[in-house]
Amino acid sequence: MEKGKKSPRKLKLNTVQTVAMGFFGVILGGGILLSLPVCNQKPIEFIDALFTSVSGVCVTGLMTVVPAEQFTLLGKLILLLLIQVGGLGVIACMSAFFLLLGKRINMKGRITIRQAYGLDTLSGLVRFIIRILKGTFLVEGIGAVLFAIRFVPEFGFIKGIGYGIFHSISAFCNAGIDILGSTSFIQYAGSPLINFTTMFLIVMGGLGFPVWHDIAVNARKLWGMKKRPLKWMFTRLRLQSKIVLVMTGMLLLCGTLGFFLLEFNNPETIGNMNLFEKMMASLFQSVTTRTAGFATVPQGALRESSKLLGCMLMFIGGSPAGTAGGVKTTTIAMLLLTVLCVLKNRKDTECFDRKIDNNIVRSGITITMVTLIFLMTGITALTIFEPGVDFLDLAYEAASAMGTVGLTADLTPVLSRGSHVILMILMYVGRIGPLTMALLLSGRSDRDSQFRELPEENVMLG
Repeated sequence: MEKGKKSPRKLKLNTVQTVAMGFFGVILGGGILLSLPVCNQKPIEFIDALFTSVSGVCVTGLMTVVPAEQFTLLGKLILLLLIQVGGLGVIACMSAFFLLLGKRINMKGRITIRQAYGLDTLSGLVRFIIRILKGTFLVEGIGAVLFAIRFVPEFGFIKGIGYGIFHSISAFCNAGIDILGSTSFIQYAGSPLINFTTMFLIVMGGLGFPVWHDIAVNARKLWGMKKRPLKWMFTRLRLQSKIVLVMTGMLLLCGTLGFFLLEFNNPETIGNMNLFEKMMASLFQSVTTRTAGFATVPQGALRESSKLLGCMLMFIGGSPAGTAGGVKTTTIAMLLLTVLCVLKNRKDTECFDRKIDNNIVRSGITITMVTLIFLMTGITALTIFEPGVDFLDLAYEAASAMGTVGLTADLTPVLSRGSHVILMILMYVGRIGPLTMALLLSGRSDRDSQFRELPEENVMLG
């Protein structure tokens, strides 16, 4: 090499940039593929193909076209692949690709995996990824079989199996994209098999892979032990797993009761159903608003109070390191616990006899506020592009996009192109995480601030 000439510097990406660029690359590639004539039964504009790709990769489910009518078999297969990649995450898929090629994952890759899934160790990461893949395909396989039991008699063997696989992956990845038509699962509102299979897949996908891992490890330890109380299974779990399970149960219960009471006499939703179907539809609505996107009742026909409840559930979303979106159950739990501890005049945020680090509390507050800022900005932009549309319907649409849910008050296909761009941005931000997006936009961190001490002064609150 000649003197005076510097060697070209390699572009080094941190975990935040890797995740953001990875999702962007998959979205763009998916949009190009879905726009090809061979993937479409009729002509499609590129923005519609791109919107579909964003919705698939971000596992949202909002659509400007009807997938069943728009895409060919190849197009549906590409859409299914985008959903699977989006659900598992770019990091897990890249790791799986390297493992299939027989290549080792280097230290940088291991650090990226650890940071992406919030793990506290660098050991056993390859086994962790393998367990994620095995668990995913096992659960999706069970779901596909259960769906096929209903779809095969209705659509024939080949088509029924295909429909079972597609909707199982879509449900587990919390995508909410279907290839049945424009009415989602409304025609199956009275089918316990379809309802409970879908709910099982949504909840399993929304729990988060670290919770899976924790439960599996503890189940293995307790297997074969005699005379061990069942509560041991819960008490030995990590704090995060306990919070996720308790919050998931509470949100599902509150959501079910809320929708049941609010929609009980609404003839356009569950008003004409029997008691069992009403409870099942209410439970399904509570589950699906946790970022799934399937619907067994018309979302546009919901009462305003139900839409507001739906917005709140969509804002919360699922749990970390899973297939769901939202600010996450652990974030909301931490905020509620902090409020409770302040009211009780306690120094620290406590949960299950454990102290939560103040840095975690600060991160939780930041995530919530950043998400609110993005959401409010998105809603404001939608009101500018859609001046004559009901505000709550626009808020429902924006919350659905931000939480990567996919429920729509029958608005998405008829919105303007400007609104479609806003929804795509919200879906992307919601999938990679609002905090990730904020860190990406903020640039390089100020390292000097971590070591300096400033004079302390109080301000009045409340």
